[in-house]
Amino acid sequence: MAVFRFRMQNILNMKEKLEEQAKQDFAQAQKEYFDEVEQLEHLKKRKEDYIAYGVELRNKSIDIQELRDNKYAIERMDDYIKEQELAVTMAQKKMDAAMRKMMDARTETKTYEKLREHDFEAFMIEEGKKESKEIDELNSYRFSRKGEDGVQA
Repeated sequence: MAVFRFRMQNILNMKEKLEEQAKQDFAQAQKEYFDEVEQLEHLKKRKEDYIAYGVELRNKSIDIQELRDNKYAIERMDDYIKEQELAVTMAQKKMDAAMRKMMDARTETKTYEKLREHDFEAFMIEEGKKESKEIDELNSYRFSRKGEDGVQA
């Protein structure tokens, strides 16, 4: 029996490597996104702590400088939170782009895998035809040999 060779195997191999790279890129982008979200949550928690501390300052004694420092810290946290929200948005876009790239690479790989399957099916049909032809020729040969043996006997 002949050996099946897919004529576009090199392309399929390349597509599989590109898909794997796209998966790795997506995983990295996803990790960066979750890191940015975690940083944002950390900043929001710090702001809540500053607000709680400001309430505590107002309830215990009035120290104008500490109240101003607290107000300034809360305002800075608002700025940091806005910057971090922008970083989260950018990381989300990067992750979405990486996911689309990964899905496109998977689609291309699947396309070539389907082509390979179709080629293999065609190969198997052709091999079946060849095998059937060989069997027919063998049977024809055997039948003709029997006829010759029967005539001579």
